[in-house]
Amino acid sequence: MADIGEAARSTVDGARQQFQEQIDFLRRKLNLPSETWRDIQRAAHDRAFMVAGAAKADLLVDLRKAVDHAVQGGSIGEFRKSFADIVAKHGWTGWTGEGSKAGEAWRTRVIYQTNLMTSYAAGRRAQLLDPELLKRRPFWRYVHNDSVAHPRPEHKRWGNMRLTLRNDHPFWKTHFPPNGWGCKCRVVPVAAPGDGDATDPPEGWDALDPQTGTPVGIDEGWDYAPGARADDELRTFVQDKLIDYPPAISRALSVDVNRYVNAEQSAPDFVREVLADGKRNDPLWLGFVERPDWIDKVTGANTQGYTVLLPADRPRHVRNSHEFDGKGQRPAVPEDYAQLEAVLNDPDELKPGNQSDRGNPTVVALKAINGETFRAVWEVLSGKRNRSLQLVSLVIKTSAAK
Repeated sequence: MADIGEAARSTVDGARQQFQEQIDFLRRKLNLPSETWRDIQRAAHDRAFMVAGAAKADLLVDLRKAVDHAVQGGSIGEFRKSFADIVAKHGWTGWTGEGSKAGEAWRTRVIYQTNLMTSYAAGRRAQLLDPELLKRRPFWRYVHNDSVAHPRPEHKRWGNMRLTLRNDHPFWKTHFPPNGWGCKCRVVPVAAPGDGDATDPPEGWDALDPQTGTPVGIDEGWDYAPGARADDELRTFVQDKLIDYPPAISRALSVDVNRYVNAEQSAPDFVREVLADGKRNDPLWLGFVERPDWIDKVTGANTQGYTVLLPADRPRHVRNSHEFDGKGQRPAVPEDYAQLEAVLNDPDELKPGNQSDRGNPTVVALKAINGETFRAVWEVLSGKRNRSLQLVSLVIKTSAAK
């Protein structure tokens, strides 16, 4: 684990702004197209990489590489040069800040600082939650950065009062810094509150600003602890309304597969409906390919950013083709389809399958769940209109089955 003191003193514009937990946090994100910064809110940034207005997959890939380099120590000057090259390469126009040196300098600094500060905070939080460190230093202290030209009054107040709370205090769920655009406040661990430290937040700390919907002193969309939901499936953020479904998900996915994509319904409910209605043909979005490197290894296909879809006709195929076989196989029920995302993205075994009827590669994922083995076959569809893994078949056998 990186040295706590050194990590705390890293500066956002310097090459020292790097440590493994921070790098890992950023690399686990999935690229997500967006129209505005409000498309993706709060903790959804733990799983989604976005640049407001960047909707093309290839553009996002290149921007992601530039940010990744920045997190590993690249300067803002290097990032600005990369940004200019990427914009020119992809012909990206209409982005906020375009057209003036001041606007471009502002926009690049926002992208650079936001990604560095949130990834730093998430990595820092992971360090602070290390069990061994928590035993020795279970309290966290809010530290205001006094070098900022225009300090936010509330942030300065929390820092001046040396606000020191246990790591599990509700305050940290919404107030773990950064608490806004350009905020450079931080948290340090301590064994116990010291003399003069405030041990309770000021009265009204959780009162919401009616204009932003966030606690007073926190910018809109910043009332979350970076990294706290880094293990959640991206789909849960859609269901929690932290990703604006129509522009950020539905439109992007519909373009990929050239038709409407159902991104909100639960898998069991979707399966019940398509089994009852043989004319349903809309696919269900299950998430994204979480480990494209694994898929690449067994199929040779680059599935970075690919969606995971359940076509409407697959549950009908499974029902008609995979009944009891006398060898421990049982028919799939709607509730089984809730396991599909985990079977693909966290399998016990992943291996290449036979070529599909359409000539595409397939991958076979196996996972033991509650004493049974789930075997799911996925077809890899590439190209501009079909960037997805789609279920071909699902077989469930007891652990005793051969």
